[in-house]
Amino acid sequence: MDRKVVIPGDLLSEDIKKSGEGTYVKNEKVYSLLYGLANYRDKINVIPLAGKYVPAPGDNVIGVVKDITFSNWIVDINSPYDGLLHISEFPKRIESDEMSNYLRIGSSIMTRVKDVDSTMKVELTLSDRKLGLIKTGRIIEISHTRVPRLIGKGGSMISMLKKELNCNIFVGQNGRSWINGSSEDMDLALKTVLLIEKEAHTNGLTDRIVEYLKKEKGAKS
Repeated sequence: MDRKVVIPGDLLSEDIKKSGEGTYVKNEKVYSLLYGLANYRDKINVIPLAGKYVPAPGDNVIGVVKDITFSNWIVDINSPYDGLLHISEFPKRIESDEMSNYLRIGSSIMTRVKDVDSTMKVELTLSDRKLGLIKTGRIIEISHTRVPRLIGKGGSMISMLKKELNCNIFVGQNGRSWINGSSEDMDLALKTVLLIEKEAHTNGLTDRIVEYLKKEKGAKS
């Protein structure tokens, strides 16, 4: 068993060289800094099981426009920090008085974190063809701490899901994902994503998800 749930202050090792992310050293011993999953490999890392999403440059996220100013859309990105999408980051040249014609309050968008400064000013961009306004499909929200499990090692889990579920899936690092396909395929996709969230901390998850999908699709055929 190379992973287990730990709480702050739990003793993880007496070898300080093994101290990794989410740990601290005291009296020549390594302790957990967080409530999370301790990963015992070359170093011990604790992956948080709770807490708010903190944006980082390069993150793909799904946001909801909550306000419009003279030159920025203010975007809720499921974080303590709002995202700012400047008019110049829109893929088409538009004037400030036209902003609400393209993205209005309540619009959901697939976007990317362009930059985060030391004051946690979060700048967003739409400068990629994969990004933009969400017009169809469904959005599901899970804990952002489960996103790495949804993506899988080297993208293995998400690639398998796209193929088996016959859906387009855009995974946001902030815990929101967009799923688009037939109504039946989307229903199964939503159930599968929630199952992955629930069992993210367990071993052998990919194989179990493959079996689950075979069973679910077999029942419908």
